[in-house]
Amino acid sequence: MFTGIVEERGSIVAREDLTDAARFTVRGPLVSSDAGHGDSIAVNGVCLTVVDLTGDGAFTVDVMGETLRRSSLADLGPGSPVNLERAMLAGGRFGGHIVQGHVDGIGTVQSVTPGENWTVVRIGTTGSIARYIVEKGSITVDGVSLTVSSIGPDWFEISLIPTTLALTTLGEAAAGVVVNLEVDVIAKYVERLSAIGVE
Repeated sequence: MFTGIVEERGSIVAREDLTDAARFTVRGPLVSSDAGHGDSIAVNGVCLTVVDLTGDGAFTVDVMGETLRRSSLADLGPGSPVNLERAMLAGGRFGGHIVQGHVDGIGTVQSVTPGENWTVVRIGTTGSIARYIVEKGSITVDGVSLTVSSIGPDWFEISLIPTTLALTTLGEAAAGVVVNLEVDVIAKYVERLSAIGVE
């Protein structure tokens, strides 16, 4: 489990395309400093398993075709910046919200409106994801835990403070950029329980 508090901004070092899969080498000296084979690291909000450590501050992960089709990882290549977070320790601080690293889908940045003290980013999405988004609720965008500041039928807005802009890839957000979205898992459980009935 993760909390959506990005620990490090890393980058893709290499990509190897395989049959219905891809292998990425990711540079992240902080998150790889105590990582081991089989550990989980969120890359742009996608929970991936470490399969190898290169010894130079980088690690390797395998990404199956299903994940490539459902996330923006398919668009990544050498030099692409990524948000990185290690799985939460049982005794760690819970700074964000419950993040599984199981991306629900993608969204597209529609507009970026800079302000004096924060920047408002509007992201378009589909109804299948929008129905779980509520104003002042939590959402994960490319692995970053954020609060929804405004919503519409097929879009939502987030307000980013300078720290978030400086320390995550969201600082480079521009119209047309595709981002990974994970909605609050509690909303999905509530919907499921309502559908089947609770005894």
